[in-house]
Amino acid sequence: MLWLGSVTSKDQMELLFLSLLFTLISCHPEHQQCANITHHHDYCVLGAGPAGLQMGHFLEKNGRDYIILERNSGPGSFFNVYPRHRKLISINKIYTGRRNREFNLRHDWNSLLSDRPDLLFQRISRQLYPEADDFPRYLSMYVKELGLRVRYGVDIGKIQATNLNNKRGYILTDQHGSIFTCSVLLLASGLWVPQQVDFVGSDLVEGYESIPVDPEEFRDQAVLILGKGNSAFETAQSIMGRASRVHMYSPNPVRLAWQTHYVGDLRAVNNELLDTYQLKSLDGLVEGSLEDIAIVRREEGRRKEKRKGQKDRRKKTKGGAERGQQLYLTLTELLDVSSRNRSAKVRAENLPGHFNDNFSLRQPYDRVIRCLGFRFNFSIFDGSARPLKSKGARGRLPGVTAWYEGQGNPNMFVLGTAAHSRDYRSSAGGFVHGFRYTVRAVHRVLEHRHHGNAWPSTRLPANQLLSRLLKRVNEASGPYQMFGILGDVVLLHGSYCEYLEEFPVQALPEFPALSGHAVPAKGLLVLVMQYGLNRTDSLGLGRAQSEWTRAWRSSFLHPVLYYYDTLPAEEQMRLRPAGWPLPRPSAVHHMIEDFLTEWDQPVSHSQPLRRFLEHCFQSDLRAFYAESCFQFSLTRQKPPLFCRQGYLKRQGIVGNGQLLQRADDAGLIPELQDPEAYEEENTQLPQRYLAHTGVGVRSTMNLDLDGL
Repeated sequence: MLWLGSVTSKDQMELLFLSLLFTLISCHPEHQQCANITHHHDYCVLGAGPAGLQMGHFLEKNGRDYIILERNSGPGSFFNVYPRHRKLISINKIYTGRRNREFNLRHDWNSLLSDRPDLLFQRISRQLYPEADDFPRYLSMYVKELGLRVRYGVDIGKIQATNLNNKRGYILTDQHGSIFTCSVLLLASGLWVPQQVDFVGSDLVEGYESIPVDPEEFRDQAVLILGKGNSAFETAQSIMGRASRVHMYSPNPVRLAWQTHYVGDLRAVNNELLDTYQLKSLDGLVEGSLEDIAIVRREEGRRKEKRKGQKDRRKKTKGGAERGQQLYLTLTELLDVSSRNRSAKVRAENLPGHFNDNFSLRQPYDRVIRCLGFRFNFSIFDGSARPLKSKGARGRLPGVTAWYEGQGNPNMFVLGTAAHSRDYRSSAGGFVHGFRYTVRAVHRVLEHRHHGNAWPSTRLPANQLLSRLLKRVNEASGPYQMFGILGDVVLLHGSYCEYLEEFPVQALPEFPALSGHAVPAKGLLVLVMQYGLNRTDSLGLGRAQSEWTRAWRSSFLHPVLYYYDTLPAEEQMRLRPAGWPLPRPSAVHHMIEDFLTEWDQPVSHSQPLRRFLEHCFQSDLRAFYAESCFQFSLTRQKPPLFCRQGYLKRQGIVGNGQLLQRADDAGLIPELQDPEAYEEENTQLPQRYLAHTGVGVRSTMNLDLDGL
């Protein structure tokens, strides 16, 4: 005030103008420090990880009003820290022997979907198992080249529900007090809160999120790891060459991905410790409850005989224990009542080895490390918007409907890893190569619900369905990766059908409302990929079927078609047999598992599939040469469907208008009188698949039929 009084009124006006200008600039919507500013968007995407950016692509492509909010300074920030030892276990297989982009995505587990054939992860890395730092680089390239609208440095600390235009909406408040309102909230924040178990002595345990990654830090130390997932084995594999011994403890035995077919189980790239365990080289695995254990120190102090090099190591670890202190695993029930609520020093009689001198974990440890995975951050939601916890996955994930909408939270959708509760331990929805397709499915639901755009479909003549199905089972990546979860739906209209790709099959009872397509009276087909229910030795003799008549016994991934004459009800879906992705159908067809995953052979694959389709259509779906169609037209009242749709519609004989009229008068081609009849479209399929369906070439004979 004193300074302002010493200047002229003109100077005061200029200073006032500059102050006002600065205020306006600082409160511009793009300025991160601006408080109490409200921004509205139709769609708010929380998180700029792979799921959030994947949804951003679809919203951008369709010109929607959206914003992606990210609390960090760049996309994919999770991968700047994890995995701690910087090696991804997602396959980046570049050389497949194919040039088919859709097929190659089956073996590219890192790329996101786009309309750009060159916007693939292989531009960043060509390693089969890439470095973790490569993934944020790829995501940054994805954002830049697609022009996605991402706002960084926005840390949403509170989410609450509200009423927007008489519909459920959401209010998001960031660290500066700025407010974002949206009609649809898309949660793509992933899992990043470390999963912990509360037990006595948990303060002495180091977390996976903070352990040193230099193996030399563990030289000649005995280490106990809590957990047996990929993060636990990744840690063990890093230190086993330096640690004196590594023991792993968790409630469940190791589950190997190559046995369970679940990519989240232990991958071979991380399982070297299994060798040293089975070959008795000091490392080992033990099963037991985590809730009942305690990590304690002996009352007598450190051992008298210290290892060489450990005398001066009294520095505290991040977990809270002092290096050089010996830690023991015991049971809570063996502790004195007074020491059960804190990190306790115990006597020998408080340890299991006092009662059982052959107790597996009786020796002390220098360090105990927690590697139990991550959970969803529920803390930012108030009571009006807090998602329900899933029944599975130990409540680590939010509960979602079959179309990934939050249970009890309309217009709140969960994307990516956080939506894995829908297919937990059964498919790939918790990983990039799986959820890139479930995100696309959610976007299609949103397009129909909010913009009136029905689920994309292709109209096909019935006799071309076989070729389309063969093409999909041999090339499509979505059903291949999201086996048992996403499937193709075929609506049967008689002479033609509508083909819809990658619908969430568990949402089949809500199909008309979600897709915008009515189910016709003739029923529908659902194509899914699935593993067999017959558990066999994954590497033993007789592990696979080779005779197509025994296709239903296939154990490996194979196509299965379900035929329903009416749409299954919600109760049928809920009471479906254990292990089945769908309720019992009117008819079912398994295509025999194939060593090459190529279902294109005429005897084992095409012919059985055609006979099944003929059963569903109640019509002959074979393809014929023009001469055969000509003979059928003269000798049958109802020629095969191929002849009616092709040959008798001026596609078989040049200049046969009179024959066409006579066939129409005789009722041989009723489709011409059906207002909903198939209209010829450009649905050409590759000759590779047409060749195996017996499609004949079009005749060019110029016959004079005036005398008929």
